[in-house]
Amino acid sequence: MRIGVFSVIFQDLPFEQALDRILTYGATAVEIGTGGYPGSHHCNMTELLASEVKRNAYLKAVEDRGMIISAFSCHSNPISPNKQESRDADELIRNSILLAEKCGVPVINLMSGLPAGSPGDTMPNWVTCPWPPHFLEILDYQWNQVAIPYWQGVSKFAQDHNVKIGIELHPGMLIYNVETMLRMREACGPAMGANFDPSH
Repeated sequence: MRIGVFSVIFQDLPFEQALDRILTYGATAVEIGTGGYPGSHHCNMTELLASEVKRNAYLKAVEDRGMIISAFSCHSNPISPNKQESRDADELIRNSILLAEKCGVPVINLMSGLPAGSPGDTMPNWVTCPWPPHFLEILDYQWNQVAIPYWQGVSKFAQDHNVKIGIELHPGMLIYNVETMLRMREACGPAMGANFDPSH
């Protein structure tokens, strides 16, 4: 087992200096943000996807320190009712999967996202209980018309590229506890798993 650190907490440092700082804490695994909410301070994904030379140099900086990249992180909202936001998030997730495959990184970590409560809504709607009855209608729309179809496609894409998806169980997201995680995993298959964050 390795102790890992999310490099975003050292986003004020250049990549290699951040790795050196992480090593001082005895950690030898690093999770790196590729964009979205965590930002991409230590990962120029466009450059790394395009150039094997740059990718090898990037990985060498990690390996020379006896470290591994445990995951790429791309938290965002790919099922947002804001179409531009959802398109950007989907592109980020798929590119993160491709980069993970090229770099031999086993997992991308993200959040499930949160849809609107109905097709005409413009803001996400977080429902956490089944009553009054209109909440069941919202949940049916969110799960069966938006989230499950979306995540089935992304799960298949990840599986095709030998990458697993770790979902952070987080308040304000459609997947926020074990019950909702298991529901999505049952619908989407074993490429999806939970990323438990003890800080929440």
